[in-house]
Amino acid sequence: MKNRIKVGMASCGIAAGAGEVLEKLQNMNGDFEVVEVGCIGHCYAEPLVEVETEDGSYIFEKVQPEEDFLKKLIDLEDYSRFQPHPPRIDKERLLITGLAGKIVPTSMEEYRAHGGYKGLEKALQMEPVELVQEVETSKLRGRGGGGFPAGLKWKFLEAKESDNKVLICNADEGDPGAFMDRTLMESLPHQVLEGMLIGARATGARQLFIYCRAEYPLAVKNLNIAIEQVEREGLNIIEGEEVDINVKEGAGAFVCGEETALIHSLEGKRGTPRYRPPYPTDYGFHGYPSAINNVETFANIPLIIRDGGARFAETGTENSTGTKLFALAGDLQYSGLVEVPMGISIGEVVYDIGGAEPGSVKAVQIGGPSGGCIPAEHFDTPIDYDSLTSLGAIMGSGGLIVIGNNRCMVETSRYFLEFTTRESCGKCTFCRIGTKRMLEILERITGGAGTDKDIDLLEDLGQKIIQGSLCGLGQTAPNPVLSTLEFFSKECRAHVEESFCEAMECKALVDIFIDLETCIECGQCIKNCPVNCISDDYVVDNEVCTRCNSCIEVCPVDAIARVAKGGEVHVEN
Repeated sequence: MKNRIKVGMASCGIAAGAGEVLEKLQNMNGDFEVVEVGCIGHCYAEPLVEVETEDGSYIFEKVQPEEDFLKKLIDLEDYSRFQPHPPRIDKERLLITGLAGKIVPTSMEEYRAHGGYKGLEKALQMEPVELVQEVETSKLRGRGGGGFPAGLKWKFLEAKESDNKVLICNADEGDPGAFMDRTLMESLPHQVLEGMLIGARATGARQLFIYCRAEYPLAVKNLNIAIEQVEREGLNIIEGEEVDINVKEGAGAFVCGEETALIHSLEGKRGTPRYRPPYPTDYGFHGYPSAINNVETFANIPLIIRDGGARFAETGTENSTGTKLFALAGDLQYSGLVEVPMGISIGEVVYDIGGAEPGSVKAVQIGGPSGGCIPAEHFDTPIDYDSLTSLGAIMGSGGLIVIGNNRCMVETSRYFLEFTTRESCGKCTFCRIGTKRMLEILERITGGAGTDKDIDLLEDLGQKIIQGSLCGLGQTAPNPVLSTLEFFSKECRAHVEESFCEAMECKALVDIFIDLETCIECGQCIKNCPVNCISDDYVVDNEVCTRCNSCIEVCPVDAIARVAKGGEVHVEN
């Protein structure tokens, strides 16, 4: 048996330099086979290479393309061996991502060898009503953010009398810091397709669409290859009818994650939402009954049908069953993709899995730009739909950004609101104008010109936007701001009443100060200042300074720091 060398070539691996590693390995002579696989979730350790032998497999982290390094790796010398974060192994439960990074994504043979399409084979022997019932038994809730029961949505579509039903996979993952769906499509495209084909059998749909943003070229490529293989093998023939499967590339509008806006875009129209009812299961794509689920939802379906809905429901909590994928990013040690059982606490994910130091984290942002900022004192909260909602946050699609103590919560909420304001389609007044006014207020506050009335106005506007907006984008856009006002009111008030930013992040509220007692006059700050605001005697002209931090980053003795506006404090070394 040849040794098999697997190179992680998902987007995270490619970004870390895995392409050069792959090329060097392919050009080396030896008794081994080199293949491309997806992502195992440990993005912080990329590039990752796994060497499979008769005796077992060995994973190496942060692999470099140098030939000597690669020879040691191939010879299995104990060199930069991968050591997974131990608590992560204990806390995670890899159900839907069990094969991610382990098989060649575009190999139907490998997917089948590991149990792939067993769920579809079983589904073809069941009646549609039985399939829908199995999904209902699982209590699977949509993983796209809304949390609507997947089985109930399929039940609505199955009951419709129509010769043309449509099933749509929402792969328009637009949350900053989110990459759950991308990883699944890049690493396990056949698993997503199997879930959709089971859905076609269950609902009677004969048109399947995957609406994937064009910024995911590798995902689009792997999906199209997998679709060709499915069609060649005839797996898209259900009850003697051919199921048409197409990938539609979206232009990257965040609002197209909303299902009615997505349908408009799929039809070739401008991606804007519409009033509901009628709901898509009554009137969807070109007027046909349609159901939309996201990538992660479909990836769960093969497991549910293969092993049974009751077994699936054993994981998680009573009202939030199964596992959930989270994209961990921000101020933590082990960024990447994790799969955890529903009901795990926020703290377990942040500290035990993410490796953040206890006491170093101020909050987490869950649910993307429409989610809420949850403070550290609530990290014992279980991650499930109901518990997060009670804190003013949402599950969302699974983005989880860790916010360290050195971050300003006012600036953080401004950042997220700026994103949703920019991404508003402009169709309804509350979202189009309301979010813009909220953003202007936050810019006043972070700019040092805020008043007490501004905070009251933010709360008032936020509630009105939630109540009056047409779709989920506007209805959730104020969440980061409102949760910040609730949980970090002292920090907000300090900006307004004292013109003071505790984290020293708001540029208008801080000065750059050089401690002359510590300064060794090396000149690095002067050379690297892009606006020439540092004099020859090492005094900063803060009227000219842009607070770019270049001087702070290059100072070899940490003599430069951000201080409160007008303050001159000695830097502690």
